[in-house]
Amino acid sequence: MTHTLNNRNAIAFTNFFEDWLVRQEHFLDELLCAESHCERELRELISRVLSHYRQYYEEKSMVTQNDVFLVLSPTWFSSFERSFLWLAGFKPALVFKLVANSVKDLSEEQAQMVERLKGEVHGEEIELEKEMAMVQESVAAPPLLEMARRAGRLIDGERREVDNVIESLKNSMQILVERADFLRVNTTSKVIEILSPLQGVKLLAATAQLQLRVRKFGSQQRQQNNR
Repeated sequence: MTHTLNNRNAIAFTNFFEDWLVRQEHFLDELLCAESHCERELRELISRVLSHYRQYYEEKSMVTQNDVFLVLSPTWFSSFERSFLWLAGFKPALVFKLVANSVKDLSEEQAQMVERLKGEVHGEEIELEKEMAMVQESVAAPPLLEMARRAGRLIDGERREVDNVIESLKNSMQILVERADFLRVNTTSKVIEILSPLQGVKLLAATAQLQLRVRKFGSQQRQQNNR
């Protein structure tokens, strides 16, 4: 029953994600043609793009709550795409690399604000990585490893203990993924607030281009491997 439910979750999110990517391509076209827009139009476009990303995270959150292990190793990504994952998504600090590559006209004040935010985000990333390591260490504790080795020969009390550990692991990982997603969204939102509307459009265009290129390369690699 659980396996069937997990498959349904994977299929449902895969279908959503494919549709979401089509809309992402349309937004990229808009972002690349927006340079001549007035400030009001730029802000409206940024708002629609950020709303598009929020929809993704809302859908992903439902999958995370149902099966966090699925989002940690998502079937809707190619192996190449999965190699970029950090707690079920991109590393928040990637935003700062994209700013450096796509926005060349930061004022001194903007640059200082970006650097301060970068330091704060780096600290939060380290904290999440430490907590992730602690969760992994708890699962690798000697008594649990011994029970895992004996697998089908567990007595009732031991089986309940293993089930409890798995449930605890699931809850801990769910919290970590949700915190990581919040950091991703919050970091992007704060960077957009620092940038001018035109700079924000350039950043969002660079973000979409990177995602779609990685997606395309991963799909091509998967097709070659399946031949």
